[in-house]
Amino acid sequence: MDWVMAPCFPPDQAMAERARLRQTQLTKPPQALGDLEIIAIRLAGLQAREHPSLERVHISIFAGDHGVVAEGVSAFPQAVTQQMVANFLQGGAAISVLAKSLSAHLEIIDTGILQALPAQAGLVIQRAGSGTANSAQTEAMSQEQLALALEAGYVAAERAHAQGAELFIGGEMGIGNTTPATVLYCALLKLSPATMTGAGTGLDAAGIAHKAQVIERILQRHAACADDALAWLRCTGGFEIAALTAAYLRAGQLGLPILLDGFITTAAAVVALQLQPALKDWLFLSHASAERGHKQAIKNLGLQPLLDLNLRLGEGSGAAIAVPLLRQACLLHNQMATFAEAAVAGKLP
Repeated sequence: MDWVMAPCFPPDQAMAERARLRQTQLTKPPQALGDLEIIAIRLAGLQAREHPSLERVHISIFAGDHGVVAEGVSAFPQAVTQQMVANFLQGGAAISVLAKSLSAHLEIIDTGILQALPAQAGLVIQRAGSGTANSAQTEAMSQEQLALALEAGYVAAERAHAQGAELFIGGEMGIGNTTPATVLYCALLKLSPATMTGAGTGLDAAGIAHKAQVIERILQRHAACADDALAWLRCTGGFEIAALTAAYLRAGQLGLPILLDGFITTAAAVVALQLQPALKDWLFLSHASAERGHKQAIKNLGLQPLLDLNLRLGEGSGAAIAVPLLRQACLLHNQMATFAEAAVAGKLP
């Protein structure tokens, strides 16, 4: 796993400066398009071209099951993970509809659901196990399983890059996965389970309180992980969260911009940022999740969400919803006339 520590590809600062200069010449008051201008300038630097583009979008949805569900931390049964993966493949899920509307490439990666589905179009089978172990009782995965889960994310980013993707979106499916995500936030950002634990798939107040107690037990059981992000990832789990972590790291190393989804994917980004702080240059955050704790986490990370629509679905759906906004930023930057081209008088000196 030596590749994990490889540096991220450096953004082209000279190209970003050229894009910044172009923004000052477009037929509008300075900074009139606000954050859309910043997005276009950042993308120009990341893509090393003055006219950025996001027409080719690659979406990888990683799925896995969690042993910690045995602790009663989810409102839905574990069988839903496999059922939703089937729904993705049949085109009936939110991300399926959104990906089609964006003409995006969508793939589903089984990193370790309880019962494997047969091989079929759109499904990548790269399993690290049949669900993780219960992290409230033991380590969620072995070192070998962690390596397999990381590899699933690594090769997903490689596929995206080989296909000429201009934007990478990672999504997830895994009943119970808000629990390991919350553990990672608490352990690595030094946040409290009381403030970070939310409803997940729909727990009531008593369920949330119980879930927070389980998270506290997990944190205490694996306290020896200290500040080791990979150790926390291995001990508290999520094959799909590990795959997301690796996908983000590899995308940054390959020079591929990343659009984060919500609560779970941001937790994977927390791990990745602990390993490679420079990855932040490659991250865009699509939205602030309605899942409790997400806003506090992104504040700690210094990430600015593009949208705040009370979304909590996961699947990469929030990221897909934000893609048209990023595309509009590119179109405005690329196609607006300059003052000289439009024969419009510029700002008075």
